[in-house]
Amino acid sequence: MSKKSELNVAGRTLAVSNLDKVLYPEAGFTKGQVIDYYIRIAPVLLPHLKNRPITLKRYPDGVEGFFFYEKQCPSHRPEWVTTTTVPSLRREEKRIDYCMMNDLPALVWAANLADLELHTFLHRAPAITRPTALAFDLDPGPPADIVLCCQVGLWLKAAFAEFRLESFAKTSGSKGLQIFVPLNTATTYEKTKAFAHMLAERLEREHPGVVVSRMQKSLRKGKVLIDWSQNDDHKTTVNVYSLRAKAQPTVSTPVTWDEVEQCLKRKAPGRLSFLSGEVLRRVEKQGDLFAPVLTLKQRLPSAKAIQQAMA
Repeated sequence: MSKKSELNVAGRTLAVSNLDKVLYPEAGFTKGQVIDYYIRIAPVLLPHLKNRPITLKRYPDGVEGFFFYEKQCPSHRPEWVTTTTVPSLRREEKRIDYCMMNDLPALVWAANLADLELHTFLHRAPAITRPTALAFDLDPGPPADIVLCCQVGLWLKAAFAEFRLESFAKTSGSKGLQIFVPLNTATTYEKTKAFAHMLAERLEREHPGVVVSRMQKSLRKGKVLIDWSQNDDHKTTVNVYSLRAKAQPTVSTPVTWDEVEQCLKRKAPGRLSFLSGEVLRRVEKQGDLFAPVLTLKQRLPSAKAIQQAMA
């Protein structure tokens, strides 16, 4: 039987259930602990979720059980959960009303649905055709790991610097590294995707033994895929501070470039793996290392500058 109770969250009374249910069996991490983590991380997490359409990734039986993606915001949602409409790629489905986690009650409501992972778009409503950042997902093909991703991330950072663009790194919370370049200026997905693709191809040409920019899995062994395709109006990326559905409750965690360099130097992948408790302590000590991604205004280089750099 479902054990139901009520929780007062920021002035709203939420029905929650099965708080003792273990969602991470290896760690003994319960739904109650998932909700507690999201409540405690909310001050730095919510600004990154604000007005972003979100795909729910629900694990009703925990990380070892069945999971499903939910794009259409559930009809049983509370009336105060904000939604936004996004055109659908599927002919039979003209539009999708995505949830948005704009406040703490909405975040806790989603966590109670065992929405462990938060996957958001790179745009904010209502400007759903304008990305606020560039995103690169560095995905290592075994036996490569996050250490090699750190090397590729540093090469990317140097390439951005040529265009006078600042970049910020975070772990995926899984096995890779993700690099974000804040824009927060008028642009389009057509422009950001083209720039990201060209940059990925350039690094592949410069480091063919390490980098691959094409998606075929057969090309990835021992290399790092620079997944530039995330820069698309129909793709989502795991949000910073999101839990991941792994054996342990790891988190997509902002890291400094010095930490990236140290991971590479020491060849120590464990240095860039963080559990929920560790992330809370990091935030308490360091604040939100990803805060500039929300506010820093940068512009994509001109077509001429890109052509010159790619030559």
